Amino acid sequence: MPRSVNAVASRARRKKVLKLAKGNFGSRSNVWTVAKNTVEKGLCYAYRDRKDKKGTYRGIWIVRINAAVRNYGMTYSQFMGKLQAKGIALNRKVLADLAMNHPQAFEQVVNSVK
Repeated sequence: MPRSVNAVASRARRKKVLKLAKGNFGSRSNVWTVAKNTVEKGLCYAYRDRKDKKGTYRGIWIVRINAAVRNYGMTYSQFMGKLQAKGIALNRKVLADLAMNHPQAFEQVVNSVK
C-alpha cells in the first residue's frame, strides 16, 4: 500500500505561514523554513507587546499629566499625592484626556487639589 502524507493539509499549512510572512525581506517571505522561523518569532513578539502596550500607554498618560500640571506650578508626583489625599478617584487615562482635550475641566481638578 502506498504511503499517504496528506499533501493537501501540508500545503495549506505552509500557505498559511507564507501568507503571514508576506512583506518580509528576501527569503524570509518565500522560503518555507526561514519564513516559518520568522513568523513564529513575530507571533512571540506580538504576544509580548500586547502586554507591553498597556505600560506604554500608562507612560504616555503620565507624561501628558506632568506637562499639564507644570503649568500650575506642581509636579506630577505632588499632584498625584494630593489627588489621592483628597480622595479624588480619577485614573491616569481620564486625567490625561482632560489635560489634552478639556483644559478648563482639568484646571478645576487642579484647583480642587491645591
